Amino acid sequence: MERNGGELWPDFETMRDALSRPLPGSGAHVLMSPRPRPGWKPGRLPGDSRPGAGLVLLYPRDGATHIVLTVRARHLPSHRGQVSFPGGAVEPGESVREAALREAREEVGVDPGIVRVAGEATPLHIPASGYVLHPVVGFAASAPAFRAAPGEVERILEVPFREVADPERMKVEPRVLRGLPCDVPFFDLAGEKVWGATAMVLAELLQALGCSPDPWGKREAP
Repeated sequence: MERNGGELWPDFETMRDALSRPLPGSGAHVLMSPRPRPGWKPGRLPGDSRPGAGLVLLYPRDGATHIVLTVRARHLPSHRGQVSFPGGAVEPGESVREAALREAREEVGVDPGIVRVAGEATPLHIPASGYVLHPVVGFAASAPAFRAAPGEVERILEVPFREVADPERMKVEPRVLRGLPCDVPFFDLAGEKVWGATAMVLAELLQALGCSPDPWGKREAP
């Protein structure tokens, strides 16, 4: 594993190898899923769902591997104000990877030519929007010059991946979702609460890398 003072983690080879092995899938997703969560069944991908793609982009900055996330604009029809990966619908004729790269260019200004794809995580059904999210994991050799798309992205978050893996940043709080009281797990990152599908994808990546994300009980750092 390539490291820089123990901080450049994960690197491309480590992530590519992790994604090439059998993935945790819904076993990891449930760790960051609200309890209860009506309308969602672990591992189920409804046939009438529309395919979507998101780019999980990692890159080095200041000697540490970072991940980019976006805060969605508050006026959008779905998932307004939530933290997500750059992404959107897969258009006719596009592959999942092509869609993820296109959306990252449109939303945060990332040139697809600088992204090296390491693999894909497990697709995940999002009941609130009716999409099935296909997470595409990519690396850039250096920090991109990000540019937020007006009207779509309220803020760009650049988070050291070590913070994502920090057990102290995994928390649970009570909320009311769709009129139902529930407990919602989230990552406390860059002053934002990262929950829902984004948190579930992050949980799978952590578990694939050998970490044990668990906001509900005993947690372990890598």
